[in-house]
Amino acid sequence: MPGSGRNQPCPCGSGRKTKHCCGEHRGPSEDQLARAHVATLAHHAIGDLDGLSDRALEHLSEQLMDLPALDLSLLVTLPKLIGPDLERLREAIEHDDADWGWDALTNVHKQIDTPQQRARLADAIVQLRDQHRLNRHQAAYALLDLHTPSTRFIAASLLEAVAVSIGVHRTPGGLHIAA
Repeated sequence: MPGSGRNQPCPCGSGRKTKHCCGEHRGPSEDQLARAHVATLAHHAIGDLDGLSDRALEHLSEQLMDLPALDLSLLVTLPKLIGPDLERLREAIEHDDADWGWDALTNVHKQIDTPQQRARLADAIVQLRDQHRLNRHQAAYALLDLHTPSTRFIAASLLEAVAVSIGVHRTPGGLHIAA
């Protein structure tokens, strides 16, 4: 038996048309749109890396880990509710205990590394590049990192976000957040 059409009453009994109720969403998902957005930004920026030496690329790779400290817009958005993994990561950073926080970092990273988070960070990178607060090479390298399965920039952003949130690091403007 075929399902109800988009303009027929919804089978859930709400009285609304299927397309305005339980109807199947058509078109790309939010994740697909975010991935495509990051891919487009990375594609447009890749030319800025053309012709750089291996040494220059290695230097950009090293700088990638320090970029999140440049501006608050380069920090991942932390979950509003602090779960046990995020709390353990906060404590590990506060006490400078990398071994204790490794599992927590991995678990929190899995929660926050979403296509939407990557797209928001990519937009922030482009904005800082256009404001000349980030050079074109750094921006292109960061955009490429966000487009690939690499987790380096996301992890650096997560660590900086947690460190700022608990007051271990100052904000780029020099403010010290009270924990």
